[in-house]
Amino acid sequence: MLKKFPFSITKELPRNTTEQQIKMAEGPSKDFAEMRIVVVGKTGSGKSGLAHTIFGEEQRPNKPLFNSETSKCETKTKDVNGKRITLIDCPGVFDTNMSEDEKKPEILRCIIECAPGPHAFLIVLKAERFTEQEQSVITKICEYFSDEALKHAVVVFTHGDQLPEGTKIDEVVHENKLLSDLIKKCGNRCHVVDNRHWREGSVDEYRSNQFQVKELLQTVETMMKTNENSFFTNEMLQNVDGEIREEEAKIRQKAGNKSEKEIKDEAKSLL
Repeated sequence: MLKKFPFSITKELPRNTTEQQIKMAEGPSKDFAEMRIVVVGKTGSGKSGLAHTIFGEEQRPNKPLFNSETSKCETKTKDVNGKRITLIDCPGVFDTNMSEDEKKPEILRCIIECAPGPHAFLIVLKAERFTEQEQSVITKICEYFSDEALKHAVVVFTHGDQLPEGTKIDEVVHENKLLSDLIKKCGNRCHVVDNRHWREGSVDEYRSNQFQVKELLQTVETMMKTNENSFFTNEMLQNVDGEIREEEAKIRQKAGNKSEKEIKDEAKSLL
């Protein structure tokens, strides 16, 4: 159980807020073949629909990619446009109805799943509203990962098709200071996704899922280049990654014919 973990899960979580405490790890390969993406947002913000859009899948009401009925951390991986994309959804971490003690196991699971660090945080918001509840999600991101996490974040507005006709997202942002300030902290990176038009055809190109995903992933790649081809990490994430590697080494000694994925999954489950 995470003997090198830098805090006791029964005590207050650390806040690594200074730039000196944020260690930028060596990034992915130059072709960005792998992306670990943490998807954050309130329940009902459209996270599952966004995940389906990224994975090129049509959303089915009875088969959401992420289960909105649970507060458990979930991870899904799929190859998209030649890239290995892992989406990590941790609804319990940002649930304002849960106590801090209830959240801590899910915070730990989120950290384990994205170790040694996420390449991006996707902050998912409904296009038509940004309230104090949404702001609390941002506060928790900075509390658990530090303000530096926003340098690796993209704001994604879902339900873009529900905006009043003729309304541009720039107008919505401009009218809300909290939202405007958030996007500035995220390097002015934001996208609008309809979560509706699943195939190319009669819709305008910019309304198609294929176009939206391509643009979003290009923004993530550009952000990674800006961050010197690195993913976000800190001492906490690096310690967890070290624990995972130790467990993997032990499993390999008696692994038999287990695949690397099976070994990694088993190692994570032991933490």
